[in-house]
Amino acid sequence: MTTVFDTKFSPIDIEARRKLDLHAGDAVRVWQKIKEGDKTRLQAFEGLVLARKHGMEAGATFTVRKVSDGIGVERIFPLYSPVIEKIEILRRGNIRRAKLYYVREKAQSEARRKMKQTLYTAPKEEAPSE
Repeated sequence: MTTVFDTKFSPIDIEARRKLDLHAGDAVRVWQKIKEGDKTRLQAFEGLVLARKHGMEAGATFTVRKVSDGIGVERIFPLYSPVIEKIEILRRGNIRRAKLYYVREKAQSEARRKMKQTLYTAPKEEAPSE
């Protein structure tokens, strides 16, 4: 006596998420369901994947960083969360590290360098025309 159960326990396609080849250095767009009152809408978070943790386990996560209005914003998304509608890989990264945490300091030092350039370059005074 064999019984076949075709019940689905999760509202997401776990196999599709498992096959998603997501690595650090990839540029992704994560579509997340946002509930406002009785309505739900989709909101995109687009950025660079800094890290992928816990492999293919149920608690697998990935960290995405973007710069919004000159401020770095990072979010940690659970890979198998039903709140995430879809994950689009926009561009593959060609990197040699598993975690890209050094990007935080690199962005800070670059912003500091730009601020120094704007502070120390005084505007040239024009000679009055006669």
